[in-house]
Amino acid sequence: MDIDKIMQLIDKVDASGITNLTVEEGCLKISIEKSKGQAVAVEGNQEVCVPVTQIPAAPVTVAAPAVPASQTAAESVADQSDDSQAGEENAVFITSPIVGVFYSAPGPEEAPFVKVGDKVSKGQVVGIVEAMKLMNEIESDVEGEIEEILVENGQSVEYGQSLFKVK
Repeated sequence: MDIDKIMQLIDKVDASGITNLTVEEGCLKISIEKSKGQAVAVEGNQEVCVPVTQIPAAPVTVAAPAVPASQTAAESVADQSDDSQAGEENAVFITSPIVGVFYSAPGPEEAPFVKVGDKVSKGQVVGIVEAMKLMNEIESDVEGEIEEILVENGQSVEYGQSLFKVK
């Protein structure tokens, strides 16, 4: 029995009103017991505890921007999306090819590879992402001007996360 099937069993026990389930498949015996907010799967002499309590999401409130009395809400939304699209149409983003820690300079006491307003060309190194003690140079795949640096020096970055906005 694979782990996915075991996890499905745990989820079904959690969602149902039952507190105990034992499944035998060949020479494998799995017992799942639900008590005090945890479902426990016992596989042979191994125990796997999986918490089943859920943390409620924090409420999210969004304030609407002020709209002139002569303008309807629909016109306001259309204007805002046009403005943001116009600014983003010319923008290109340089993204992180890997998960790691972003560094804007080759060393702690050295100048950053690029600053806002700098011109970059294809293949130019714009930063470093450290992953597993390896320093990976991030090269620009576009030509243009650095409009915004979207991450801080020493910040953890994800795969595909935008690092620079280039126009």
